[in-house]
Amino acid sequence: MWAMYDRRFRVYLSRCVADAFLAGVWNERAMVARADRSLDRRPGWMLPVAREVLRAYVRPPADRPRELAAFIANAIEALPREGDDRGPPRVRRWLMPEPEMGRRRWPVPELATAGALAAFLECSDGDLSWLADARGLERTVTDERLRNYRYSLIPRRGGAPRVIERPKSRLKAIQRRLLHEILDYIPAHDAAHGFTRGRSAITHAAEHTGRFVVLRLDLEDFFPSIAAGRVFGIFRTAGYPESVAYALTALCTNVVPSGVARVLSSPAEPRLIGTQFRLARRLATPHLPQGAPTSPALANLAAFRLDRRLSGLASAQELTYTRYADDIAFSGSARLVRNAATMRSMIDRIVRAEGFTVNDNKSTLVTRAGRQQLCGVVVNRRTNMARTDYDTLKAILHNAARHGPAGQNHGGEPDFRTHLLGRIAWVQQLHPERAAKLRREFDHIAWSAEA
Repeated sequence: MWAMYDRRFRVYLSRCVADAFLAGVWNERAMVARADRSLDRRPGWMLPVAREVLRAYVRPPADRPRELAAFIANAIEALPREGDDRGPPRVRRWLMPEPEMGRRRWPVPELATAGALAAFLECSDGDLSWLADARGLERTVTDERLRNYRYSLIPRRGGAPRVIERPKSRLKAIQRRLLHEILDYIPAHDAAHGFTRGRSAITHAAEHTGRFVVLRLDLEDFFPSIAAGRVFGIFRTAGYPESVAYALTALCTNVVPSGVARVLSSPAEPRLIGTQFRLARRLATPHLPQGAPTSPALANLAAFRLDRRLSGLASAQELTYTRYADDIAFSGSARLVRNAATMRSMIDRIVRAEGFTVNDNKSTLVTRAGRQQLCGVVVNRRTNMARTDYDTLKAILHNAARHGPAGQNHGGEPDFRTHLLGRIAWVQQLHPERAAKLRREFDHIAWSAEA
């Protein structure tokens, strides 16, 4: 019987019936009565479908009407096919159910409608639609004023360029609010050390000090690999109804303009064709933009299952596992060296199954005989700065004190003074004695207004 309906009408009809079911008391008689009011007649499948819905949903799924509509469509499809000469029923009126939050696992704000979200963000419905790019202008427009992001490509030695997508001030302010008032309440996995309060690159590295061997792997295109569907799932898990989760997802994801993707389609080296093609494809679909305040937290949450599975693998192999953004690390005894090939194969399978890709060009396995380094931190005996990095920084400070800082700013840092203080602060966290020596050198530098 369902096959006689046009596909578009099937979707339309199932949504109408779903909304009728949700628009009042959740029992068979009331649900069928409301559906009768919505349609010009009762089709033969209405009563058995209502019973199937009640068997599947003990409580009304008011936070997910589209899911209910899809269930209804499948339920009708599964019924015995019987002829009906009267043709499909017509929609006479559309009942509007009251949206509700789903189960809230964390103390996130209660936002049951897109209007409530707009009020929460202190913007109009029109502004919300614009910032969420409901019309998909970001992909096609060439006028910078019509975009919500600015773009830059940062070259990387031996790899595809890093594409930075920086939201403009209005969208950035809204993303910061979503970060601090929603995402901060949703915990990442214990193995995640990046972008998490109380953890850092140093805590990530510290978990692997004094081990016989350290295996480090890199995830390719970490942020672009996380598609909008996974972000939608995070907001749904937090309890937001489908319409609100869609809006939140749109505010936190992006599609790069076609011109940016075309640049990536012409790599400088033939060996980068595959890498840049994959990156361009990821950027051309809704994804987490690298440069948005919400992306790091959402990336951690999207990688929760990955962290859980890799932590389980590490535990079974008597290894330690942590992740800092796209850097994955395992460490343990000499057994890891002997089983390295098998371990890599198991890791690859898990990573692929979770929607990520290992960058083989950045994977290393180092025993204690070599320099074991994670996120710039040496971990052979204790967390420390590499001697060569320390000597280089010390030389820069010494030469800046003798000859002036301008000639030492080889990287063209706009605020060279703050840059050097930041590097000294990094050393302070790893080796206070060395940092004290560097600070004394820094204090001898004569800073001019130009520097």
